[in-house]
Amino acid sequence: MPAQAQSTPRGRLLYTAAQRERRDRSAWTLVQGVLAPVQFLVFLVSLVLVLRFLVTGEGQLTATVSVVVKTGFLYLIMVTGCIWEKVVFGRYLFAPAFFWEDLFSMAVLALHTAYLLALAGGWLDAVALMWLALAAYAAYVVNAAQFLYKLRLARLQSDPPATRTTAEVTA
Repeated sequence: MPAQAQSTPRGRLLYTAAQRERRDRSAWTLVQGVLAPVQFLVFLVSLVLVLRFLVTGEGQLTATVSVVVKTGFLYLIMVTGCIWEKVVFGRYLFAPAFFWEDLFSMAVLALHTAYLLALAGGWLDAVALMWLALAAYAAYVVNAAQFLYKLRLARLQSDPPATRTTAEVTA
């Protein structure tokens, strides 16, 4: 199968054999595997702190710092993810197999960056900043779900066909 035929409509492979080998040998795969759950944990803690501030009015500084830390983790996972994508697919972003995930990641980055700019510029009050953070977090959850779907698809496609059910192959 040519490298360009790796988009993932049903029935198409996410990785060519060479890409799968590069993915499996790359240290960046491990980096992504560690950073993703850590970022999710940071997200959950920050979400609780932001919601606490919005409900009670308490903990503004803690909530603000948590959003900045979450944004830092997002930038870190994005940079390392670009390196991973370059190693596996030969391009830093928008490899056909991850085009939509990368495109939506740009929206996630834009919302998180808007938060940082609004915070630094004093353009929004604390409550509006936290609502902007929640919008960024909602986009992050959608993006995380996209990547989890691709992770599941990659696992299903790497299992020997005899161990998969028909429903799993078309999922």
